[in-house]
Amino acid sequence: MKPSIPKGTRDFLPEQVVKRNYIFDTIESVFKLFGYVPIETPSMESLETLTGKYGDEGDMLIFKILNSGDYLSGVNKDGLSEISSTELASSIAGKALRYDLTVPFARYVVQHQNDLTFPFKRYQIQPVWRADRPQKSRYREFYQCDVDVIGSKSFLNEIELIQIIDQVFSELGVKDFKIGINHRKILAGLAESLSISDKFSDMVTALDKWDKIGEEGVGKELDSKGVHRDGIAGIMKFAKATSLADLGDLGQSEEGKQGINEVSKILSKLDKLGIKSCLFNATLARGLSYYTGTIIEVVADGFSGSICAGGRYDDLTGIFGMKDVSGVGVSFGADRIYDLMEERNLFPSDANVSTEVMFANFGEEEASFCLPLLKEVRAEGINAELYPDSAKMKKQFSYADAKHVPYVAMIGADEMAKNELTLKTMETGEQRTIKSADLVKELKR
Repeated sequence: MKPSIPKGTRDFLPEQVVKRNYIFDTIESVFKLFGYVPIETPSMESLETLTGKYGDEGDMLIFKILNSGDYLSGVNKDGLSEISSTELASSIAGKALRYDLTVPFARYVVQHQNDLTFPFKRYQIQPVWRADRPQKSRYREFYQCDVDVIGSKSFLNEIELIQIIDQVFSELGVKDFKIGINHRKILAGLAESLSISDKFSDMVTALDKWDKIGEEGVGKELDSKGVHRDGIAGIMKFAKATSLADLGDLGQSEEGKQGINEVSKILSKLDKLGIKSCLFNATLARGLSYYTGTIIEVVADGFSGSICAGGRYDDLTGIFGMKDVSGVGVSFGADRIYDLMEERNLFPSDANVSTEVMFANFGEEEASFCLPLLKEVRAEGINAELYPDSAKMKKQFSYADAKHVPYVAMIGADEMAKNELTLKTMETGEQRTIKSADLVKELKR
């Protein structure tokens, strides 16, 4: 059998892992800078924990895990041909791979509420799974880097999260990113003003696809869901608004007014902080049904899909028995960020350097001489290795080149006698002889 992996998943070569870790480390350092602490949750959750939180389309993308043993034992086999897929799934699968990190986080907060200090500021960097159609920058297994604060309704939290977004992408070298902001109350106000509140979920789901299927596609989807012609026309007019001032009589809705006021305050505070990358985006809807307030999405010019997204959820913990606990968070899509940075050559030149100096191996005696030096170098935090075999130098240099090792230390019989070594800079081919005791200082220089 030819070895393979499931569609929509990937293996990562060492160079790719190093670059991915560069992204994770950069994001994590910013999270810590703003006072967030790490948590982890299991890869799988109870199926009932996940279902009903992502809308009908999202629920269809949850990877379900078959019950152990005879998973059909609880199914009425006489009626098997008539049972729906949803009913069958609940009978044969009690667990599922997590779809995102937010719903498991809400479950975590409820389960550990007595051990947490509120407001609770957490970050989480772990993989999630979605049974989506694989395509460029869209995978079935991918990493999310989430940062949330729960237990506070203050809009200062939104401002802090947008500061985090701005700093993360600035540190990663992504210069042309744009942060879009909208509010579910604005969208609810739109539905109210158009007398289509009963179609709110359909409207949000369709609007969320604006960038993918365009105005015509959104119009067709709304029509198929039974939204009346005037309602569709009103949604199209709203979608073309470029500022809060363009929303017109939407303000007649009290809920809409609240949303406009909150977004206006956030944009005003960000402007005073010098963050100009955040703008109102009328088509930003976020299809996940648990959002109730501010919604945020980040895109980069010329790159398909969002690279960070999130928003406020006022009662996600309520479904687990803990009422009136508001939270807000954003999720950085590490895999899409990787694709963007690779496409634009944004990784630093030394991002794929794992070993900083390699000691060449001239034989057993020379290798033994190198061991104390290796220990000394590593004690100073310098990544170092000894080539394990006394192979030809061409082979050892090829190995160092393939691993992007910047320096090779060579110690033969003559160098041993003088307590010296020859240090070769691989990029230029330059060689110089130094005292063994000066190696650490030379490498740090």
